Amino acid sequence: MMQLPVALQVYSVRDDAEKDFSGTMQKIKDMGYQGVELAGLYGLPAAEVRGVLDQVGLACISAHVPLAELLADLEGTLDQYVAIGCKYIAIPYLEEDMRPGRPGFARVLEAVPAIGRKCVEKGMTLLYHNHDFEFVRLDNGAYGLDHLYATIPADLLQTQLDTCWINVAGESPVAYIKKYAGRCPLVHFKDFYMEGPKNGEPLYELIGLEEKKAARQGSFEFRPVGHGLQDIPAILQATVESGAEWIVVEQDNSVGRPALDAAELSIRYLRSLS
Repeated sequence: MMQLPVALQVYSVRDDAEKDFSGTMQKIKDMGYQGVELAGLYGLPAAEVRGVLDQVGLACISAHVPLAELLADLEGTLDQYVAIGCKYIAIPYLEEDMRPGRPGFARVLEAVPAIGRKCVEKGMTLLYHNHDFEFVRLDNGAYGLDHLYATIPADLLQTQLDTCWINVAGESPVAYIKKYAGRCPLVHFKDFYMEGPKNGEPLYELIGLEEKKAARQGSFEFRPVGHGLQDIPAILQATVESGAEWIVVEQDNSVGRPALDAAELSIRYLRSLS
């Protein structure tokens, strides 16, 4: 069944990449990954990042670039990733006041098409990477995520469906991949374990994006692909059938093992499905 190349979101091994970018990229390649998705440049100029990836033999398929960076200097920011060779740029996250159901979401809907057009001009494609907060019903009855994709045409914005957060939101990753077949070139494979009630408590302190606000009832942890609750074979089949180009492995935090070890467990599991 395994018919797609696999990339690693470098955020999964961010501490290692910060300490030794070149060495970490070599380890990723040695595990069997064919590409990477960047989450920052780790203090390196774009030309040096490109040189390391070319030398190691990893494709830079995409990069997560915060919306604020794109709005502050769209031309200059995109040019960095053009120089590295990225085909896709993904908006990875929305700050709380910009999320669906908040007043700032209207600004997102206004800004994203312009970013998408500039990406097209530079030979790239813009993606939006979801969490679970987009699964809030708007006044029109639609989820915020679906409204985003219905409002902005596919030639300006493609999906990057994160299968973990779709599941956490109470929806089916397989159904969402099928829903956006032909519009999901990169699919995030992310596994997790959760028990007990989420109780409305945001989980984003687990990925280093928000401060922990209160004790959570129940438990949640990210796990290597194939080692959690996700039905990975079904997700993989839907991903292949949807016309996706790449699988992107992401594990936001590793519990009980080094992040590089977790990344290796993920690729090893995926290869076992071939």
